[in-house]
Amino acid sequence: MTARQRLHQLVDQLPEPEAARVLRAVEHWRDDPVALALASAPFDDEPETDEERAAVEHARDEVRRGDVLSAEEVWGER
Repeated sequence: MTARQRLHQLVDQLPEPEAARVLRAVEHWRDDPVALALASAPFDDEPETDEERAAVEHARDEVRRGDVLSAEEVWGER
């Protein structure tokens, strides 16, 4: 089965409200050059460095401790 045939099969199984949402998403993807570029971009397979892994773990630790700012605080909208 081709991807197009499988897509048709899946779409045919969607309830109408879900089909409408999928339609809007696909039209957006088709009509937005940035969305299309992102969807077409190759997977980033560059290996993560030890420094990057440490930075991510540090950020996760901050979140676990609650040491974060709200969006309002970041944008100064208190």
